[in-house]
Amino acid sequence: MYDLIIKNVRIIDGTSAPWFRGWLAVQGDIIARVGRGNPEQAKEIVDGNDRYLCPGFIDIHSHSDTSLPFYPQAESRILQGITTEIGGKCGLSVAPVSRDPEKKRQLCDYMGEMDYSWETLGEYLDGLEALHTSVNFGTAVGHGTLRLAAMGFENRKATEAEMNTMKKLLRQALEDGAFSMSSGLIYPPGCYADADELTELCKELAPYGAYYETHMRDEGEKVVEAVQEALEISRRSGVPLQIAHHKVIRKSGWQVHCRTTVALVDQARRQGMDVTMDQYPYTASATTLDSNAPLWAFEGGVESLLARLQNPADRKRINDEANESHRGRWGDIYISYVESEKNQWTVGKSITEIAAIRGVDPADACFDLILEERCRAGEVNYGMCEEDIEYIMKQPYTMTGSDGNAVSMEYHGQPHPRWFGTFPRVIARYCRERKLFSLETAVFKMTGLPASRLGISDRGLIREGMKADLVLFDFDEIEDTPTYQNPKQPCRGVKRVYVNGILTAVEGVHTGARAGQILRKGKGGAYERKGKNS
Repeated sequence: MYDLIIKNVRIIDGTSAPWFRGWLAVQGDIIARVGRGNPEQAKEIVDGNDRYLCPGFIDIHSHSDTSLPFYPQAESRILQGITTEIGGKCGLSVAPVSRDPEKKRQLCDYMGEMDYSWETLGEYLDGLEALHTSVNFGTAVGHGTLRLAAMGFENRKATEAEMNTMKKLLRQALEDGAFSMSSGLIYPPGCYADADELTELCKELAPYGAYYETHMRDEGEKVVEAVQEALEISRRSGVPLQIAHHKVIRKSGWQVHCRTTVALVDQARRQGMDVTMDQYPYTASATTLDSNAPLWAFEGGVESLLARLQNPADRKRINDEANESHRGRWGDIYISYVESEKNQWTVGKSITEIAAIRGVDPADACFDLILEERCRAGEVNYGMCEEDIEYIMKQPYTMTGSDGNAVSMEYHGQPHPRWFGTFPRVIARYCRERKLFSLETAVFKMTGLPASRLGISDRGLIREGMKADLVLFDFDEIEDTPTYQNPKQPCRGVKRVYVNGILTAVEGVHTGARAGQILRKGKGGAYERKGKNS
């Protein structure tokens, strides 16, 4: 007798093959049987009422390594059907941590307040496992974090000794289970690296079956050149490439640049290169407010940036450069989060609105807020167009990634709705309404495709012997209810979510179960499930 049978469902297996009516049996944390016709016996039988049953969604691009220690129940993930996520993206991971007190302080200043009681990625994952998370979690190692540990926020070429330090730290992170190395080439200190440095580090990935993932150097006017650089690094190092959250964020390049970047990827794939990309389905991006400062201003770290913002000569230069690069854009940037109580009134307002209320220049409104919050402020930036989103999404190698965080429904602030609604939005808007692709293809982009990129061999498909990560949803009802104005909502139509065979959400309500596993990838690309939470 099985532990659970879900009967009377339309099964989408995650391969993009057509759905079929059947039933599924779970024993422990494993899919024990997939059948048609009359189901067998089980301790619990759930009637799916002819709804769709698919593998749990895999979020290949998240930043939950910074938030899961505080929100292990991960409602923002579970309630939209995400059962597995990979953190450490955009070049920024919470490990490795340097023993040097100054470099450790710089990491804390930049990444956010955590205890950083670990040094290695393995120690961080061990600590996270002890918390018993609701989601399965794995991570990349961030190139920016490696560089910070080796040389701080220095804006220069790495020495041979510093390169050797980065390589040693990278190999340790890969031994500890990192799936990839990510870069964030618009963020310091990663932005100070050249293609030669990144190529040399990427060569360390090959023995581990890991890949290189990049938040490219530019996603606006020079996005084509940024894709060319990413492809060149992949070509020279011989490792697979993942282009993170691909988009075009300047109006001057809308409906043009993405055609060229996709053509470049197509060409590379025809030449035998392993190149894929991920994407979130929104016209607004989100990041930290201090990303509006010119990159030179960060040299030396957060404290150095804050000092420059208070120096009249430096401040004038920063303001002038920001106003020049932000012509017509300040009104598109909205505050999503501030730490202090006194500035809560700015959340949900644009920089232009804040400047008018304060009676100051938009650059001053932005940088004064950064100063007052000591860089603990976030933004949502409206910079993309729907035509580009759809063109990129239709590509067969584009998978879904939220670029979000695992948090609770009571999270402080007004974050981007992608944290809560990315995956149902792709199904509801772009599959059901816009009809860009079949439902089976939509699910493949969220399950089988990211599992293949990660090399995860026991998730992402409905197959006997696979882990029982499952989502039961109503195709006619599913809706991304989270909005920019009210993002902290469960999505409609997600009926049941199972993680490793354990019921974790029902009709938009978390059950309290925390059955996730810590996922590691090791030498030669071997994949390991490190323990089971209960």
